[in-house]
Parts: sequence; structure tokens; C-alpha cells
Amino acid sequence: MNNPLVQLGNIPVTASALESLFPHIKGGNQKIRLLERDKQIIRLKRGLYVCNPEITGKILSTELIANHLYAPSYVSMASALRYYGLIPEAVYTTQSITLKHSRDFDTPLGRFEYTYISRETFSVGLTSIKKEDYTFVMATPEKALCDLIANSPKVNLRYLKDAETYLEEDIRMELEDFKQMNAEIFEKYMKTGKKVESIRTLLKLMKR
Repeated sequence: MNNPLVQLGNIPVTASALESLFPHIKGGNQKIRLLERDKQIIRLKRGLYVCNPEITGKILSTELIANHLYAPSYVSMASALRYYGLIPEAVYTTQSITLKHSRDFDTPLGRFEYTYISRETFSVGLTSIKKEDYTFVMATPEKALCDLIANSPKVNLRYLKDAETYLEEDIRMELEDFKQMNAEIFEKYMKTGKKVESIRTLLKLMKR
């Protein structure tokens, strides 16, 4: 008999969605507890689960999980920059930006951190990344860099040399990659976001 969980793939699902797969079983909560005990599903937080990839055959996506775990949100900062291959360091926490209060979640699949941003800045520089059968929302490289600077308390890029040192030594981004970024997104971020002077210095470096 085919396992009904297979059809869920790697999309995070609610408890009620799981229960609907087993309509013949009374006491859906008990069924969910059994599925979790048998490691067929993984609990992300209360009422939200993802299926074990050994059952579905679908690799789990931390980016997709991050979008669902605390919405609305998008993956950003070091997590996005690493995804794009713009910084070399492995990132062990999935960093996202949200319209809700800042919050962290520790799950069996790792730590997920969410940082608040204003509604006006939230919509600047977002992209949808489509995989075979799922899509997640992530910051563009430019937005991810702006978010990272805006939410790093000790970062203050007053001079071109500060910006150059930050990119090359602190986050180890190639200047060549940086100079290929879209200046328009930085300009839009400056209208509503934080650390305007630091972003302005970045723009000067880009256009130098």
C-alpha cells in the first residue's frame, strides 16, 4: 500500500493537512504523534511538519522551510549570499527577514532566525526561485547585502576603504562580483531602509 505522505513532497504542511490524508482514522492528533514517533514526519514547530525525505524521495530545502516556518518572510543576509555563491563561508543558521517580530526557531533541521523589517523595505529586491516542483522567496544578492549591513550593529561604512575592507575581508566577497550588482536596488533600499550612509558608500565604491 502506497504511503499517502509521498504526495506531499518536501512542502511543509499543517497538522490539519496531514490529518486529511488519513480520513479513515479517528483521532488525527494521535496519528500525527505516531508518524512523528516513527520518524515519517519531522516537527518544525507546533502544528507544522515536513515529511522525511527517505519516504518522499525529495531533498528538503531549508529555504522553502524558512518561508513556511514564519511567514511572511524571505531568506536573506548571509544565507542568501552563500546560496548565490558570493561568500565562501558555510552558513549554519538560515537567516530570513520578516514583517513580524524578530524570532528564532531551533528545529531538528537547524536554526532559523528572523529579523524584522519595515513593510516599505520588505518588498524591495525580492525574487522567486523556482525548483522542479516548488518555489521559495529570497532576497536578490543586492538586497541580501543591504539587509546584512543594516542588521549588523558594528558595521558602519563611512569611507570607500571601509566598504572595500568589509566586502573583501569581513564577508570575503569578490569585488568583481560586487561591481556586477544592480545599483538600482541599492538606490531603492536607501529610500526606506536603515544604514543609508553605509549603503551610499557601497554605491560610490560600485561606481568608482
